[in-house]
Amino acid sequence: MLDLRQIRYFVAVAEAGNVGRAAAQLHISQSPLSRQIMQLEEQLGVALFERARQRVHLNAEGRAFLAEALALLANAARLEELGRNLASGAAGSLAIGYVEGAVHAGLVAAMLREFRRERPDFHLQLRSRRTAAQFEDLRSRALDLGFVYAPAPKGDPDIESMLVRREPLVLAIPEGDPLVDVADIRPSHLDGRIWITVVRQPDDTNRAQFLAACVEAGFMPDIAYETADPLTSLGLVSAGLGLATVQTSLQSAAPPGIVFRDLPWFQRSVAIHLAWRRNDRRPVIGDLREAVGE
Repeated sequence: MLDLRQIRYFVAVAEAGNVGRAAAQLHISQSPLSRQIMQLEEQLGVALFERARQRVHLNAEGRAFLAEALALLANAARLEELGRNLASGAAGSLAIGYVEGAVHAGLVAAMLREFRRERPDFHLQLRSRRTAAQFEDLRSRALDLGFVYAPAPKGDPDIESMLVRREPLVLAIPEGDPLVDVADIRPSHLDGRIWITVVRQPDDTNRAQFLAACVEAGFMPDIAYETADPLTSLGLVSAGLGLATVQTSLQSAAPPGIVFRDLPWFQRSVAIHLAWRRNDRRPVIGDLREAVGE
């Protein structure tokens, strides 16, 4: 294995053309420098210099070796800089999980814009995951951060979280529906109407939770369609197939043919939390938590 110190000594002597001058530049004595060069040549099994009195000249082998030595030292310098950047949080890689609600709310895009501005050399992996799967991936270190629908389990020894966004739900109505002309929509207007709902895994939100919220509000929906995501639900609303509730931020992404109305009495919302490992003390994780929380 080559010694980088010997490589640096060799380059210094090659560029100075004189062992004494090279030793002065390196702030070492001439004899130890000469010994290091000879040891390098012995290890390589080839002479690198032609020696004449006080001067040394690279031979053909030495000139070929110098080109590679300079490249090696340049790579070593880049590697050292990378190590410093990794330690300071200026470079590295992160795996970030997200639920679709975080994308609809603009949280993921806002975080990425800020992150790229501050740390352009970071490699980011974005992974769509259910909330429970993200908690498991955080524990196994497959993820570094996660946008989830639920907070970390109370008293969890491994994971912490914070609420970063809570959006009320709005009612999506087909454009030609009589409800569009109702000034103040009440629970009685929604009782028995055909509904389209989003059904996710039990860790996020499900049919039973939606029904419970409706009953508590004072009406019983007729759930005729279930979809895997809110944008699909809006497509069915646009086609006139029923009503739906979606998070407020989705209004800008909705297809034509839909009218949105607020339901201030409907106590249901979409909450987005940011989750991370308790023992992850990297500066970049702290900076991202602060950026998302602003």
